[in-house]
Amino acid sequence: MDLKETRDLLRRHGILPNKVQGQHFLVDEEVGRREVAAAQIDEDDVVLEIGPGLGSLTEHILAEGCRVIAVEKDPVFIDILRERFPRDGLEVVNADVLKMDLPEFDVVVSNIPYVISSPVTFKLLEHGFKRGVLTYQEEFAMRFTARPGDWNYSRLSVATHYYAEAEVLERVPPTAFYPRPKVRSAMVRLTPRPPPFDVDRDLFFRFVRGLFTARRKTVKKAISIAKKVEGIDIDTARVPEETLEKRVFELHPEEIAEMLL
Repeated sequence: MDLKETRDLLRRHGILPNKVQGQHFLVDEEVGRREVAAAQIDEDDVVLEIGPGLGSLTEHILAEGCRVIAVEKDPVFIDILRERFPRDGLEVVNADVLKMDLPEFDVVVSNIPYVISSPVTFKLLEHGFKRGVLTYQEEFAMRFTARPGDWNYSRLSVATHYYAEAEVLERVPPTAFYPRPKVRSAMVRLTPRPPPFDVDRDLFFRFVRGLFTARRKTVKKAISIAKKVEGIDIDTARVPEETLEKRVFELHPEEIAEMLL
């Protein structure tokens, strides 16, 4: 749907977008088409969409001939979705995605509400799927996909690398949405894969959390801080001096895992 169609539909149903809940509706149809095309959907795929709202993205996903499970928290939009897409290929679920058990699906394509970006993404990654294309606030997307040494490389970046390959496909301007958000967005492709190293997951994430409380300090200093914060004792004599002299934000996830082996 374009801007005029979106405004008309909102007006007809007496809906005022709730910016606090991240309700920004996609009105740039070309962005929607590119997002769906990047997901490389097959007809036999089950596609999950989170927060479909008025169905701006839903219509492009359904055009691929696949089955779609649309999870929408706001009951205001449920009837609109069922009215707009009265077909067998769409299943609309009225639920909070953070509180429900995820269904089985192959591909996820969504414009994630900014306020739930992190918990939703990691819930998806822990569940597992073949591929996904998700649109986030640009700042989050850049931290999410940052590489060692980047200024915005963080424990979020390390956690992402544990589960998947992630890449920014394109920046999306505020004009692509209504109402316009105050920030830019970015489209990200996720390709889940097995963890690249064999280490206890909970221990790894605790250690990462401890290290990144001091992300600008040397690894040697951060290890001592991680011991105080998380109670993880690392024998620094077993860690290469080159690694100890690095700053935490320069560490590759594999180097972090190596210290736990």
